Amino acid sequence: MTKPASNLQIDSSRLWETIHTTAQFGATPKGGVRRLTLGPEDKQVRDWFRTACEKAGLEVQVDGLGNMFALRRGRDMSKPPLGLGSHLDTQPTGGKFDGILGTLAALEVIRTLNDAGIETELPLCVTNWTNEEGSRYAPAMMGSAAFVGDFTVDDILGRKDAAGISVAEALDSIGYRGDRPVGAQPFSGFLELHIEQGPILEAEGKTIGVVENGQGVLWYDGKITGFESHAGSTPMNLRRDALATLSEIVLAIEAIAVELGNAVGTVGEAVIASPSRNVIPGEIAFTIDARSADAAILAQLDERIRAAAAGIAAKRKVEVALDLVWRKEPTHFDKTLVGAVESAANALGYASRRITSGAGHDACNLNAKVPTAMIFVPCKDGVSHNELEDATQTDCASGANVLLHTVLSLAGVAK
Repeated sequence: MTKPASNLQIDSSRLWETIHTTAQFGATPKGGVRRLTLGPEDKQVRDWFRTACEKAGLEVQVDGLGNMFALRRGRDMSKPPLGLGSHLDTQPTGGKFDGILGTLAALEVIRTLNDAGIETELPLCVTNWTNEEGSRYAPAMMGSAAFVGDFTVDDILGRKDAAGISVAEALDSIGYRGDRPVGAQPFSGFLELHIEQGPILEAEGKTIGVVENGQGVLWYDGKITGFESHAGSTPMNLRRDALATLSEIVLAIEAIAVELGNAVGTVGEAVIASPSRNVIPGEIAFTIDARSADAAILAQLDERIRAAAAGIAAKRKVEVALDLVWRKEPTHFDKTLVGAVESAANALGYASRRITSGAGHDACNLNAKVPTAMIFVPCKDGVSHNELEDATQTDCASGANVLLHTVLSLAGVAK
């Protein structure tokens, strides 16, 4: 017998068990997950996900970049499905929830509808996007970026990791280069549930973040070329020190972000070529990640970081090359879908607030092509991209319930 949709709740215990089941694929000693995209652990979780979706009655297809689409039929198959999901890959020292919660909660929504015998008007499509994290291959959110046409498929397939393995080779090695054309899957809209990855919801005692905007992102690959020389016999005023140069660049980025406000800047990687205790570093490769939710400030970040790097290079008589490898403008999510998320949270009695996403997400890419919205739930101390990443069973279930009722409001219940 069909249950009233207005009273429907997801199975909290089942969702929690599923989260911990998938955490075994790439489990780390500290309780986190290391599941780099297109590696053996990614294959394991993808195989699990495919099987789970098929058991739930979904038809699974895979496109040429490994993006996975699991379709639940609706009453009106002439209309595009409502998409829901996130990703299953992690950072090298990642946690159990980042991305995974959104994908598994989407699956739980399907299971809940199945249990209740509810058919939606629109079909539904649960999605797992390839390489959201960007920890093995750049850019991050690679699968969804190609899906919306920000990159060509051939460009992405040719990208290589630090070991020289291309995306094409990695896809083939795990058997997930599908035959569905990239970008061919239609959507009427898309919903992504995610942990906040920041401290705001927890600090304010809110259960649900109704995400309005996403920050714009600038990613640079940098290289400093100075001159290697003896650490003992080279006077300080005659040095062309690549590491000292990088130190100034790091502090300049910090100062620029603070001065502009509503901006952040980070140097997250730095590698000295041929390091030695008694050699002045002559060459360093490094990365920059700079973000703002304001398009004008994002443009200023780009201009001022480049100017600062050039000025420091001239002063220190070294060469600094900055290659902008990815630029994503700020995202403004669809007002109708954002309103549907907020209405679902209010109807369920959860404390909520409007919020801006500090991190990038697949939904930020998809918003350029289809109406999109996001739902946030708190994570402990705002920690993410860390094995200590944590969230409560109650909050995960609350987010999944908001996802469920947003789906019902947008996809409709078949009469």
